[in-house]
Amino acid sequence: MDLLKQAIREKGNVLSENVLKVDTFLNHQIDTKLMGDVGKEFARLFKSAGITKVLTIESSGIAPSFMAATELDVPLIFARKKKSLTMTDNVYSSQVYSFTKQETNEITVSKDFLKAGDQVLIIDDFLANGQAALGLIDIVHQANAHVSGLGIVIEKSFQDGRKRLEKCGIRVESLARVKSLENGNVTFVDDFVSINL
Repeated sequence: MDLLKQAIREKGNVLSENVLKVDTFLNHQIDTKLMGDVGKEFARLFKSAGITKVLTIESSGIAPSFMAATELDVPLIFARKKKSLTMTDNVYSSQVYSFTKQETNEITVSKDFLKAGDQVLIIDDFLANGQAALGLIDIVHQANAHVSGLGIVIEKSFQDGRKRLEKCGIRVESLARVKSLENGNVTFVDDFVSINL
């Protein structure tokens, strides 16, 4: 998605060969126009998948997920990282390790919102090692629902998250696939596509 790649190049900040900071438009301040376009693209990619629910983890996944759920005209559910006082034990839960924050969170989703037979589109802001996605997949399976696909805003293709998810038979659609963050520069997977003459 060209607009997204342009935003990453112009507004992203490469902090190391593994860390890309995009808080100017995605996960702190939100570029609502760009997220609207992101939602439309996810809806286009998954329009024939019979999606009944969109699922993400708070908080950075909420903006793109909200836009996609709006376009698909289905409810959005977000997994909580901390159980609120109003949540009973009537929840699905899974453990998710964050390499960026170096911590493990128990994520929870109320059983009232995710039901057997739901066709679930999981959306997240980043895909690196796949831990967040695997935690959400686990929750979907606990509900006897079906993962129809995984939509990722930015994938770090130099890490093994995609391979892990594809081994599970999950369809992965990433809008921007980062090949490298070396030398402070963002290069994308499709920057390396060669044309045979």
